Amino acid sequence: MAFYKKFQSKLNDLWYPKAITIGIPISTDKVADKLSLQSTVTRGDTYAVLKNLGSVMADYMAMGRTVKIEGVGTFYYTTATNKQGVTTPAEVSSAQINGIRVRFIPEVKRSSSKKITTRSMVDVDVDWTDIEKLANGGNIDGGNGGNQGGSAGGDGGIEGDPLG
Repeated sequence: MAFYKKFQSKLNDLWYPKAITIGIPISTDKVADKLSLQSTVTRGDTYAVLKNLGSVMADYMAMGRTVKIEGVGTFYYTTATNKQGVTTPAEVSSAQINGIRVRFIPEVKRSSSKKITTRSMVDVDVDWTDIEKLANGGNIDGGNGGNQGGSAGGDGGIEGDPLG
């Protein structure tokens, strides 16, 4: 179940749903545990690979390369500049760069007709729930636009405190 909250845009004063996360981030240990259950690799081996993944990716990206991980997506650097543009290409220098960002493009698979068939890391059956309804102990109906009569794949109720 994914969560959203109501958000009012300052640009046009209209209201929109905004995706939010709950709780603390999932740890490397938990990811390693789940990956080891889905593969033939031990938890320790999985953990060691995950712990080193960031530095390996950073090494390749520092060489000016993008990093594409199958089933996940592509990572690459972009620069942030100091807003001091110059008038000619000859004046452009690395001194104008004051920050580096890592950008991410989730993997997509396309059919022969170029239609997206699969987007990595995006479950096709995301069940969106209004976090305010959950916090107020209200009846959770899934909120995925058209799913009337309960949340998909569940009994429509929430046991215990899912936020704690």
